[in-house]
Amino acid sequence: MESKKNTHNSFKHSLLLRVIKLLNLVAISGVFALIWYSYYADSLYRNFFRKGNWVVILLYAVLYFTYGRVYEAFHISQNRISEIAGSQITALALTNGIMILLTWILMRRFYSLWPYVLCFAVQCLLCTVWAYLTNHWYFKRYPPMKTVVVEGNDMKNIKNIVEAHGLSRKYDVIRTVTVEDLEREGTGPLEDAEAVFLVGLHSHDRNQILKYCIDSDIRAFIKPRLGDVIMNGATEVHMMNLPILRVVRYRPTPEYLMLKRVFDLVSALVVLILTSPIFLIVSILIKAQDKGPVFYKQKRLTLDGKQFELIKFRSMRVDAEADGIARLSTGDRDSRITPVGRVIRKVRIDELPQLINIIKGDMSVVGPRPERPEIAEEYEKELPEFRLRLQAKAGLTGYAQVYGKYNTTPYDKLCMDLIYIAHPSFIQDLKLIFATIWILFRPESTEGFKGEDGVKV
Repeated sequence: MESKKNTHNSFKHSLLLRVIKLLNLVAISGVFALIWYSYYADSLYRNFFRKGNWVVILLYAVLYFTYGRVYEAFHISQNRISEIAGSQITALALTNGIMILLTWILMRRFYSLWPYVLCFAVQCLLCTVWAYLTNHWYFKRYPPMKTVVVEGNDMKNIKNIVEAHGLSRKYDVIRTVTVEDLEREGTGPLEDAEAVFLVGLHSHDRNQILKYCIDSDIRAFIKPRLGDVIMNGATEVHMMNLPILRVVRYRPTPEYLMLKRVFDLVSALVVLILTSPIFLIVSILIKAQDKGPVFYKQKRLTLDGKQFELIKFRSMRVDAEADGIARLSTGDRDSRITPVGRVIRKVRIDELPQLINIIKGDMSVVGPRPERPEIAEEYEKELPEFRLRLQAKAGLTGYAQVYGKYNTTPYDKLCMDLIYIAHPSFIQDLKLIFATIWILFRPESTEGFKGEDGVKV
């Protein structure tokens, strides 16, 4: 079958987007270069001259681009204007923070930060303008793709989900069909489509549709099943002159585990020292409120189902679970939450004592969030595979916490955790850590943290 021509010319589309992103990088780095040459280049302990200054500016551009990639700051075709601008501003804050420390080292003395403040302000304005202009340009130039959704019987209306996430400007859902519809009508419903979403389908049905999409040059978006996620970690092996994929239990390299443990210890100790004044203030406030204990300890599950006591600042009444029954928090409206608890939850301070768990080795900075044994047992009644999360040590943050939300189902959270487990790497850990910094400032992030680890006390 002759491949149909996609409305979006892939090469021109990709090239144009790269040019526009490059303009952003050049403009942001240009502002820094102007500030650097005007205020700092001639004040270094040892003059860098031309090439040294270029290296500093190049380093700035690399840092900004790297953080921007982590926070998806250049995805103008997928993200809202506020998300694009917010991601870029977060990337700028981290980049400028690193460069301030570097400048201190190069000058060997403290200096005025006002030029950096001015630099950041101008850059924030540029990012906001860039996000607004490019977003409007993109959707004016590229109309939404005609999209067909092929759903399983147990799935929600994806069209409504697309609209709720602001993706209707990118994907125009012209029809929603089931496998039974395609069996009756053939491939007719897919012929005018430029994109197809395959959600909740059995592998055989999905693969048949996927082959048609590839042959017809239709973009296919697949919501994976657990088996797909597990296969994602498969390794190619040469055996019997056949294409073979080897699937094994989570087996990170010794080098990765050692580096991860060193990072956990160092980072947890540093943050614990830096936040010690916060520890003292919060402890006094909690104690003064109702004379109850400052910390709350709760049984959680970690690697291979081992139980440990997770430590948090107490944010609920002492009698929150007087009947001994584990209950998920209902959020800000939960009557068990104390006034102090409401504040420390809002700014995530209640999680700080888990640094002690990390130092003790019960947890890692990055990994699947530890569940309560009672909650995990309930999940496993309907989803026995939920225990597969226990292949890796529990973490303070993780893939499901970064990319999931309050209403993300246990099944989907399990898939996200298995995606993390499938490809263990220190780079991935760093990416998730930096991504966590960004989601803490997003309005919906409060919901994302309330539901993932059971009752927050």
